[in-house]
Amino acid sequence: MSELVTGEAVALELRPARLPSRALSVLLDLVVVVAAYVAVSIALVASTASLDDAAQTALSIATFVLLLVGGPIAVETLSHGRSLGKMACGLRVVRDDGGPIRFRHALVRGLIGVIEILMTFGVVACIASLVSARGRRIGDVFAGTLVVRERVPVARAGFVPPPPPWLAGRFSGLDLSAVPDDLWLAVRQYLTRMRQLDPQVGWAMAERLAGDLAARTGAPAPQGVPPAAYLAAVMQERQAREARRAFGNDAAAGGAPGGAGAVAATPSAYEPSAAQASAVSPSAAAHVGGAASDGGRPEAPAAEARPAVPRDSPSEGRPATGFVPPA
Repeated sequence: MSELVTGEAVALELRPARLPSRALSVLLDLVVVVAAYVAVSIALVASTASLDDAAQTALSIATFVLLLVGGPIAVETLSHGRSLGKMACGLRVVRDDGGPIRFRHALVRGLIGVIEILMTFGVVACIASLVSARGRRIGDVFAGTLVVRERVPVARAGFVPPPPPWLAGRFSGLDLSAVPDDLWLAVRQYLTRMRQLDPQVGWAMAERLAGDLAARTGAPAPQGVPPAAYLAAVMQERQAREARRAFGNDAAAGGAPGGAGAVAATPSAYEPSAAQASAVSPSAAAHVGGAASDGGRPEAPAAEARPAVPRDSPSEGRPATGFVPPA
């Protein structure tokens, strides 16, 4: 993977195209362009037989420039970096920041490509691509572009950790009809990647998503419940409802995704770390981020009864989540 940074300082993980796929795409493009050039040249020779040699030479040069040089430039500009060969190989030309190319990028790539591909039979382009860390030829360097792979193997969907046991089923009466699909997708992506995020950034993102979700459902998040645990509990409730709708109550209770039979997360899946606790307000920190003797886990009041499932011992084959019910 190659990490590109956009103008908004967002890192993009793109897979640069290597020499074999790029050579195959260029070969396919050249076959199409040369075939079109030969066909147009034959038609011009047949239609301009009455002209003198100078006019025929001028037409031949114009045809060469328009088809072998201008053709690829026009195709890449109109298709935003996808010529016929690149479409067949699943490649695309993008800018260094990951954005779509414009006419000036295609123009520089096309003009330099005449020298390093056509005039040298691709030798210069192959050497430059092998030397470059991201497989770029000279035209890409001068144009500020990069050829990347669009078709990559699809990774398996990330595992969404279930909520703590004391939150399971707590939101069964919540109205989820007003929550849009893009918000559900954002919540799911956060839950699957929250352990990869910076603690403070992850906490702030969870708070924002929890606020959006509470605004859509019309019910605020329970006081003292960490936002990540709240998101997981609501997501589990949605999955359970979809499973009941599709398979019936038995499937939703036993084996549906996010149901009661789901495997729990690791003990620290929704544990607010010290960095997260320092990023929240003092009132919220009293609930979720206190400096406890058990390593920063949220403490329940002394009068509050502990949950039936011990916090540090697995039950029914599931590791504990490390949570205690809030006040």
